[in-house]
Amino acid sequence: MKTLNVKTLFASAALVSVTATSALAADLTMNVGFGAPVESLYGRFGKLFEAKVEEYTSGSIDVKLRCCNQISSEDEAFKAMQLGTVDGFFITSNNISPHWPLMDVTVLPYIFQNAKHLETVLDGGVGELMKAKLQEDTSVHLLSFGPALYRDFFNSVRPINTMADMDGLKIRVPKNEVMIATFEAFGANPVPLAWSETPTAYQTGTMDGGDNGTSFIRDMKFYEFVDHLVILEHFVSTAPLLASDAFMKKLSDDQREQVKRAATDAGIAMREQVANETSEVRNWLVEKGGMAITTPNKADFVKAGKMVQDRFAKERGAEFVELVAKIQAAAN
Repeated sequence: MKTLNVKTLFASAALVSVTATSALAADLTMNVGFGAPVESLYGRFGKLFEAKVEEYTSGSIDVKLRCCNQISSEDEAFKAMQLGTVDGFFITSNNISPHWPLMDVTVLPYIFQNAKHLETVLDGGVGELMKAKLQEDTSVHLLSFGPALYRDFFNSVRPINTMADMDGLKIRVPKNEVMIATFEAFGANPVPLAWSETPTAYQTGTMDGGDNGTSFIRDMKFYEFVDHLVILEHFVSTAPLLASDAFMKKLSDDQREQVKRAATDAGIAMREQVANETSEVRNWLVEKGGMAITTPNKADFVKAGKMVQDRFAKERGAEFVELVAKIQAAAN
């Protein structure tokens, strides 16, 4: 009888241990940050990711979205993920490049011919190669490239009808060498400025203009400070969702796979949502936001952009050139 009681005691202890382990798993939180308002593209993408993670992991991972630079800024978040002090963050591709220069292959002006070309690259072998290489080089996991949108140019000085009209404009650019070189090639005067300082720079007139994904011009209310919207379609902007290695190592193998699956599916769903939004937002900026719109002939801009492509291919070396070649080949 005593032996039976001892066995029962050990069985009960084992059950308590298993229950405690399950409870710990259910309490795992992933804090995911971004620098824009909760209603922005990042916020919408984040909500899709949050719902799918909680669905696919049966609630064992709780995603908390932290907007508006609550836990870090785009300029600092990548390093924070390398240090393990931030779980996850949405970072525009051009702001990844200072930490991992190969990302600039997606930032090069006019590198993608159309939306189909972009999807073939990011969803195919090139995208998988970039994800693996990024993690190998930096430890940071690229879970999804997310939706991609053209960056539209805007300024408060004059309409842009030819590339000559860009001459001398003081343009805010991210701290990205390709983007700086591109606007120099267009004839403007680019000034690198952190995202956190950008709205004030437009409001005070310190900067004449800049460029952003079309939805961000509306979400950030830049139309209140700048008058001219210019359709150049010079850069394609992706919104990758990244995660720290420290966070990913907290997960079981199954949880890790489900988080990756959730990011992939959320990215596809978000892409479908925004597929027709660019033209709708442009119309809104004109009709509701009061902006004047011009669509210059892009021939001179494309020519200047090709010169930038060639320059960086020479400067960045064989690995960069190989990736550019793979992107170009995917268009065929």
